[in-house]
Amino acid sequence: MPKTPSAKTPNLSLLSVPAFWPMAMGAEMLEEGTELFGRNMKFVEEEIKIHDELRPTLATPNKVRLDLRTMTLRDYGKQGGIPTLVDAPYAGHTAMIADYHKNQSLVQTLLANGIGHVALTDWKSATEDMKDLEIDNYLADLVVAIDDLGGRVNLVGLCQGGWMATMIAARFPDKVNSLVLAGAPIDTDAGNGPIKQMAHEQPVSFYEELVEVGGGLMRGKFMLAGWKNMHPEQHYIHDHIDLYEHIDDPVYLAKEETFESWYENPLDLPGRWYLQAITQIFKENRLAKGTFVGLGRTLNLHAIKCPAYLLGGAGDDITTPEQVLDAAKYLGTPKSHIVQQTVPGGHIGLFMGARTLKEYWPRIGQWIAAR
Repeated sequence: MPKTPSAKTPNLSLLSVPAFWPMAMGAEMLEEGTELFGRNMKFVEEEIKIHDELRPTLATPNKVRLDLRTMTLRDYGKQGGIPTLVDAPYAGHTAMIADYHKNQSLVQTLLANGIGHVALTDWKSATEDMKDLEIDNYLADLVVAIDDLGGRVNLVGLCQGGWMATMIAARFPDKVNSLVLAGAPIDTDAGNGPIKQMAHEQPVSFYEELVEVGGGLMRGKFMLAGWKNMHPEQHYIHDHIDLYEHIDDPVYLAKEETFESWYENPLDLPGRWYLQAITQIFKENRLAKGTFVGLGRTLNLHAIKCPAYLLGGAGDDITTPEQVLDAAKYLGTPKSHIVQQTVPGGHIGLFMGARTLKEYWPRIGQWIAAR
């Protein structure tokens, strides 16, 4: 059967006759149009999959230790010794940030560097009946988790999980053997990041209106839009261009799908919890100032005496390095038992970046194990 003429593989006898040039070019355009149509359809299907179908999953096999109203407590490794409890952020995304991908997991890194038993707080998305839960409700469940683990843990607080972990360490110092704070906003007046600016520039009524629109909840989709608007060109233009350009690359697609399954599926937060955090933590900086009341007591960070490891990202524009490193000014821990470290990269990279997990978290795991 004769081959269809193509500009790429031309039929010279046909193209030598000027009258047939439109026919040859039309056939080529039809062929390329079919390929383009197929590529575009593949791109659209992938976009739908990423934004509507994928759901976050933890990378490492684990056991459900507790199923509480606010969280599922997950167990990794073997029982024995003082457990290490990773308090994942409760700020709009799931605990997958701490157990992201095989060979790119904070939990796996800790288990591979001297820590035999790791537990993880897998915070739940708030439902309408949870809209009036307060910070105290979450602190109380965190205490239940610690007590179920034996009453004393090495506590690793990531981002917003860091200020919750710090509250527990100040309220119940004997329950915390060592404290690691990574990208955790402790002194929210420090630095000059966009989150600090937004918290101070926007009136409380702005956040109250968001909660009201969310039916008493701070909807994850509102927060996701806010994060994307911090870098709009990246999220609304470049990400889509990159996906289109790599639509035939299965390795790229697998990595993209893993990340987007986490990023595009935010959690809803109780409205009361959220407004307390915005007002008391970010606007008034009560935790660093020693005026925050948690579980019936005014919390003084000087009550924390355990060894502490403070980790900040040099390019972190969510929690600037100063906000976590300045915690050293307030802790009662002897300065010789406080490690302050700034590492390359941004906020998310602190917890799930391949380089940070390979080069920095093994040392932190060994530091915890040595305690």
